Amino acid sequence: MPFNIEQLRREFPALQQEVNKRPLIYLDNAATTQKPKAVIERILQYYSRENSNIHRAAHYLSQQATEAYEEARKTVQMFLNAAFSHEIIFTRGTTEAINLVAHSYSKKFLKAGDEIIITAMEHHSNIVPWQMACENHGAVLKIIPMDDKGVLDMDAYKKMLNSKTRMVAVTHVSNALGTINPVKEIIDLAHEKDIPVLIDGAQALSHMKVDVQKLNCDFYCFSGHKIYGPMGVGVLYGKEDWLNQLPPFLGGGEMIKEVTFEKTTYNELPFKFEAGTPNVGDVLGMEAAIRFLSYLRYDEIAIHENELLVYATQRLSELDNVRFIGTAPQKTSVISFVFTDIHPYDTGTILDKLGIAVRTGHHCAQPVMDYFGVPGTVRVSFGVYNSKQEIDKLIEGLLTVREMFG
Repeated sequence: MPFNIEQLRREFPALQQEVNKRPLIYLDNAATTQKPKAVIERILQYYSRENSNIHRAAHYLSQQATEAYEEARKTVQMFLNAAFSHEIIFTRGTTEAINLVAHSYSKKFLKAGDEIIITAMEHHSNIVPWQMACENHGAVLKIIPMDDKGVLDMDAYKKMLNSKTRMVAVTHVSNALGTINPVKEIIDLAHEKDIPVLIDGAQALSHMKVDVQKLNCDFYCFSGHKIYGPMGVGVLYGKEDWLNQLPPFLGGGEMIKEVTFEKTTYNELPFKFEAGTPNVGDVLGMEAAIRFLSYLRYDEIAIHENELLVYATQRLSELDNVRFIGTAPQKTSVISFVFTDIHPYDTGTILDKLGIAVRTGHHCAQPVMDYFGVPGTVRVSFGVYNSKQEIDKLIEGLLTVREMFG
């Protein structure tokens, strides 16, 4: 085992509790990860000792908070290997980041008859904003199909790219299937026709190292709560040239240089896209989460989580009437499945009584469920603190489900 799981688990207070008089087994990490002490303590420190609005005062606390906030921006820059810290925009999460790009880009560049390309496996957060943009401007949304394993049809994608294509927006890792998409190839093919690409990285960064310069993506989005950080905070990375071209998303304080009743001039990057009082405490908590991940090292995370994925897949395949949803050869720590004779919600409810937290439903990916002809799935998703022993307990719980339903 690449690191000491028992020692690591002690860093997560939520994992020390019981649910329904049983030790909590938390297997819902694709929805949100639990938070280590370092994150919780950093947020507590900010509100206990540094709490102040930033960029707006000369007093000590404001200076301290401002320095910490901008240092966090540099931490994210290094985390993604962005060229400049002003290419890092703090948002409320992946959803807001995608909405920002969809709204601002379409306002300036999208017109009737243009096309936006997404994939058949997108989260609703990377479907609805582009649908709205297309509806507002008379554009057309094109969908890259996938096969029954949950693998994108790259030949179909190549044929879709044309002079009408204005943006390609794809998920790095499917939240419902676990598929790791060939985003570098997707980006390179789009760039051959000078088409910008946005990558939804919400499900990727807790499992793999991302280098935005190596990928050469134009935009990359992620959420703090998926990488062991707080909820309600995230990041939009954008290439400097694109961010300079896009109009602001929200108006208000901080995103301005000068305001009169006749005209407003906008601030420089990154502040042009950060209107209003920022979520300073949670940005600092997210920075602590990034430092935590960096301490663990991604190569060791990948080894551990792949072992869990392989082991859980093998154990689940031993059960009767199991259908796996998403069997791509390139996957990360998500397994979606159904019992062909038991509703996913019933499975999840019984597991909860046994102290086992999984996700059931459509996972904000209803088109994926429609494609596979299921109302939803049971989704098991792993984090750095999960173990093979917990997978064994999951299998015991699923055997109990089978017994209860005959």
